[in-house]
Amino acid sequence: MDFPILNVLALVALGMLVVVSGGIVYLTTIEWRDRRRVDREQREAKRKRRKK
Repeated sequence: MDFPILNVLALVALGMLVVVSGGIVYLTTIEWRDRRRVDREQREAKRKRRKK
């Protein structure tokens, strides 16, 4: 006997898992890029101060 409600719930749970996992990957990537940008700006600022 097939339970369509359980199948739908399983698909919804799988879809939510994919969406949440994708969001975590997205936010982690954005944070990593931002941290690299800030570090690069700080290094450039230190170089400019040393040249003066």
